[in-house]
This record gives sequence, C-alpha cells and structure tokens, in this order.
Amino acid sequence: MRQPDRIIRMKTVLARTGLSKSTIYRKMAEGTFPPRLKISTNGTGWHESDINRWVANPVAWQPEEGGGHGR
Repeated sequence: MRQPDRIIRMKTVLARTGLSKSTIYRKMAEGTFPPRLKISTNGTGWHESDINRWVANPVAWQPEEGGGHGR
C-alpha cells in the first residue's frame, strides 16, 4: 500500500530547497514552483511529492497534468 502524500509547511520547504520565502513566492507567481495548498483558516502547505519533483529538477519542473499527485 502506498504512503499518502504528506503536506509539508514553509519551514520544511525552505530547508529542502535552500530558497528564501520571497524567492518561493516569486517563483509561484511565475508558475515555476509548486503552488501552496490551503490546509486551514490560517495555514498553508505543499504536497511533499511536488517539492521532491521540484528539487530533483527545478529547471524542468511543471505542474502535473490534472493535479493527480499520485493518488
């Protein structure tokens, strides 16, 4: 059985990517970084699989067709 795709928060994304918050927000606006998910009234996060794909190849990263995230 596959593990569910975890949601990771900004602190973890910063550590994994080595980017600053402002760079992450700029790249999201450009469409070159995975979009955030609203997970609560005041909380957001990212699918861990999206961040892993971005880290593996940031230059070629594109959103998955249909937003499947492997589920």
